[in-house]
Amino acid sequence: MKKSYMIAGALAMTSLAVAALGPAKLAFAGSQLTVTSYGGARQAAERKAYFEPFVKQTGVEITEEEYLGEVSKIRAMVESKSVSWDVVVADGVGAVQMCAEGILERIDWKRLGLDQSKFTGADKYECAVPVDNYATVLTYDKGKLPDGPKTIADLFDLQKFPGKRGLLRSPFGNLEWSLIADGVPIKDVYKVLNTPEGVDRAFKKLDTIKKDVVWWQAGAQAPQLLADGQVIMTSAWNGRIYDAVKNSGKHFEIMWDAQEIGQSVYTIPKGGPRLDEAYKFIAFVGSPQVQAGFSRYIPYGPANSEAIAFVDPTILPNLPTAPHHMATALLIDAVFWGDKGDELRQRFNAWVAK
Repeated sequence: MKKSYMIAGALAMTSLAVAALGPAKLAFAGSQLTVTSYGGARQAAERKAYFEPFVKQTGVEITEEEYLGEVSKIRAMVESKSVSWDVVVADGVGAVQMCAEGILERIDWKRLGLDQSKFTGADKYECAVPVDNYATVLTYDKGKLPDGPKTIADLFDLQKFPGKRGLLRSPFGNLEWSLIADGVPIKDVYKVLNTPEGVDRAFKKLDTIKKDVVWWQAGAQAPQLLADGQVIMTSAWNGRIYDAVKNSGKHFEIMWDAQEIGQSVYTIPKGGPRLDEAYKFIAFVGSPQVQAGFSRYIPYGPANSEAIAFVDPTILPNLPTAPHHMATALLIDAVFWGDKGDELRQRFNAWVAK
């Protein structure tokens, strides 16, 4: 799906962002850039917070494309030397895998003019710039469960909270929560999970609730399971729960303990013809004020830690990266899952099938 436009309307950016970026510069007028994302609410938010202001600021025309995260599409472009996507959104794990394959440009932070140390998790990537943080959280209906779970250990407490619970049908995130609930400090989760004994320990903990788990696979299923009363609590993506509360009037409550922060990153397919414009776009998106503006449209936390100071205070409590939520947060290790993902998925699928 494609959309090409030149923005002539209002600038969707806070006055702080305008002040920080200065007067419009048209040095690149006549240039163009193709940015590919996931469509839906996310891309709509990117359009308002990133694409339209960038066009207004630079005069560069943006063409939008959509995909479902297929690495194969990027690989085919690079291998055939017909790269038409200049900047592509990916998740952290996908970015690590594509970088290892050599189909992404390695990021030169000096060229970007951004301070890498300010970006959450940026040291994990050679070929990507973190853009925003979303979270897998435990959630429940406070209308049906007034005294809901307080820690991730409550997910595994069938005596205190009898009933079904929903989980994503994947080892991703579930193994980490199992170890945390079994007493592993958050800072040591991947050190433990990187051992055979640690993996065994995680599966043993999952065994304790296996018969009471309802597995979900698509993001929309988790809040639906909760709304239908099929589960008393479920893992879910924070944006889905926020939407259900704000737009559907649900009484869902997020339990932020051990929230698992995943990242969306911007990548540049290798061999693209507009590398200079790609760098300028990512640098623009990385500024604190512009990053803060994104959270107005979707409840994902900015990757640039300096952006929190510019986030609307009424929005801040809904963001995974709000300071009071970060105290017990686990940052998903994309490098670990890039290395161990296939092996753990095979074991997990066999475990579920037993």
